[in-house]
This record gives sequence, C-alpha cells and structure tokens, in this order.
Amino acid sequence: MNPDRARILKEGRGERGPVVYWMSRDQRAEENWALAFAQELASKRGSPLAVIFSLTENFLGATARQYGFMLRGLEEVEEALAEKKIPFALLRGDPGETVSGFAEEHGVGAVVTDFSPLAAKRSWSETVMQRLEIPIYEVDAHNIVPCWRASPKQEYAARTFRPKIRRMLPEFCDELPRLKVHPIPWDLGEGVDWDRIRRAIDVDRSVPEVDWIAPGERAARKALRRFLDEKLSAYDGERNDPSLQGQSDLSPYLHFGMISAARVALEAAGRDADPTSRAAFLEELVVRRELSENFCFYNPGYDSFAAFPDWAKKTLDDHRDDPREYLYDQKELEAAETHDDLWNAAQMEMVLRGKMHGYMRMYWAKKILEWTESPEEAQRIAIYLNDRYELDGRDPNGYVGIAWSIGGVHDRAWGERAIFGKVRYMSRKGAKSKFDVRSYVERVASWS
Repeated sequence: MNPDRARILKEGRGERGPVVYWMSRDQRAEENWALAFAQELASKRGSPLAVIFSLTENFLGATARQYGFMLRGLEEVEEALAEKKIPFALLRGDPGETVSGFAEEHGVGAVVTDFSPLAAKRSWSETVMQRLEIPIYEVDAHNIVPCWRASPKQEYAARTFRPKIRRMLPEFCDELPRLKVHPIPWDLGEGVDWDRIRRAIDVDRSVPEVDWIAPGERAARKALRRFLDEKLSAYDGERNDPSLQGQSDLSPYLHFGMISAARVALEAAGRDADPTSRAAFLEELVVRRELSENFCFYNPGYDSFAAFPDWAKKTLDDHRDDPREYLYDQKELEAAETHDDLWNAAQMEMVLRGKMHGYMRMYWAKKILEWTESPEEAQRIAIYLNDRYELDGRDPNGYVGIAWSIGGVHDRAWGERAIFGKVRYMSRKGAKSKFDVRSYVERVASWS
C-alpha cells in the first residue's frame, strides 16, 4: 500500500497489545486499505487483530431503510472476517465513547480507522484521541487518491481539481489489498446476534427497507459486473435520461463502502467500451465524487448557506424577497403534493425506491429553492428529505449536490432571474426537451 494513504492522528505511546480496526465508512472485508494497514501493523507487532463497528442509533435522520441495508451488509462482513480468523465486535452507543471504552477494556495497543470528511466521524475521532494514549491511524480507503493528498485546500470547481487528481492517479493506483488469515488468535466471545440487533435497534421504522437492491460485498460486485456488461457503453447517452435505466445504481454500495471505488474505476477503465461513455463514468466516479470529499473536508459548514460561494450568497440575498408563485412547506413536499407532476414523481421515486435518478435530483432540489421561503429553508428541507429516504444519504455527494443545486457550489454564475439570482435555473420545459417526461412520471406512478 502507498504509505501516503495513511496518516497518524495521534502518536501515542508505543505500547504492545492487540490492534483494532475501527470500521466506520468502509464496510467491507476485502480490498480495504484501512483493514489491510491494520493487519500489516498487527503482523509486525505479532499482535491479535479485531474489527469493531460502533452502531449509533438515530444517526443524522437515517431510518430503518438505511439501517437495514447497512446491518445486512455488516453481517456479511462478519462472516468474511471469520474465514480469516479475525473477530468482529458490534458496539452500541456513541462511537467516540464505545471505541475508546473497548480499547481500554482490552488493552489495545493501536487503533486504525477509515477516513471520512464529515463532522460526525471527525468528532468521534477527536473523542477517541482525547481518551486514549496509544497510536491512532487514519487510512483513506474510500477515495482513490487520499483526500488530504488530492489537494491541500478547498477547490473552486471540477476544472481546478481535475488536473490535480489526474496527476496523482498513477501514484495511488496501487494493487488492491487481499486480506490474509490472521495467525494470532483473539477470542472475543460469541458472534453478533443480528436478528436481535435488527429487532432491538431504536430507529424510525416508518420508512421501510427496499427489495430491489441487495446489500453487501457480493451483491456490490454483481451490480458492478452487470453495469459494465449491460450499461457502460451507453452511459454517456443514457445517464441523464430518467425515463431510461442507464445509471449504474452503485451509489448505495459506494456510500457504505461495500465496494472500493478503486475497484470500480479499475474495472471500468479496463473495459472495451465506448470511450466517451467510459470517460463520462470515470469523470463522475473519480473527479466529481472526490471533489465532493474535498469540499466537505475543507469546508466545515458544508451543509449550510455559509458554505456557498460569495457570488451565490450575494445573488441569493439580493432575491430573498422575490415573490414565489408557489409556496410549499416540508410536509407538503414530503408527501409529493405540489402542482408539478414531474417533481412529485421524483420525490416518490425516492420515497418508494430509496434512490432518485441523478438528473432528477438536481431538478428536485432547485424546485425546492423556488417553492420555499429562503435558501436556508430549501437547503434544510432538501437535506432532510434526501437523508431520510435515500440509501446513500448523509454522504458528501448528497451535501454537495444540494449545495450545487441551491447555492452554486462548484458552478458559475448564470443569467440573473427571480428567486435564483445568478444560480443556475432548471425548468420542466428544459426537462421535457431532454427526455420523455410522461414516460418517467408514468413509470414512477406504476410503483405506487
């Protein structure tokens, strides 16, 4: 593994003792640089190795839909680890407290965790660092180029970020790691009673799980093969048409780390597919996705109006008092009770399926700005709905996608108009010129 993929968060004392991989964002056993780093560290020390996951309930608006998908994937992780003689422990409670408590109880000598740019994980890591006096490492197993190496600052747009990440890709396209059988045993007792956990967890159950997508590493690999075999060559022509089935449907797997983005990129880059489509897919997977990571890492207000570029804040402020032809509150929007059947279809696609088409996500968020009292209210509602229903909610892509739509993040100023100011506008008429709106609306209606 490229050593620059890891960084030390706390030097600590060089104590002997077991090594723990605190799994959080990258929920897979194979091709996981953070787990591979932890195993290599344990092997060098001649120490046992374990994987722990701290389950925090009612996390950032997640519901039974997201928890169910995640827990079924983690159950598969436990099985895969058992084959490598690596125990898995599921902790419950605030991760900062439970992870440090586990380390203290078991005399852990080092903790390795995976990287996230989001505030919650960074706060948990701070708590762990404050409580423990042992080495604590962070490994970016989520991005192809580690976020802190891709750029030392918040990038303005894809055009400023693209050359930097492309320049570094050869350095970090190292071989994906294989997990080995760990030779030093560590008995942590019986495995997790997953059925009991699913019954007992305190979570909003009013949003049900979905059955069109299966969770876990094996399902993620199958979904990747299906996309590459059936959709990659047509991706450029079909990805922005919601009436078609042209998207990869990999975002839930990437969000939960059930598959490595590096694996997806390597497989796609090696395919004999239409070059334009292949390039379009890799642009979204690598440049746009890791640009979102960059934004959330360097901008602590990533989910607020304060994170918008100055030109967008000014133009939105200038148009705060513009009259709205339609005004809807959160309840009406959540119930898809607007005058626009296209917007209603997008909202219901998310409610019923847990994944809205990417083009419609942009239209959906921009209309929330147009139909609510302020940009702040629009952003709050969009984040609430996205994180409540989307399988890939609470993700840098989600926060940045909403900030792009409502606040011009990573975009440029456009022609000025009411409400939006110079923020890019999208209309039903524009959508109708790009795809068969009626077909999309009718297809979503057939799911109800």
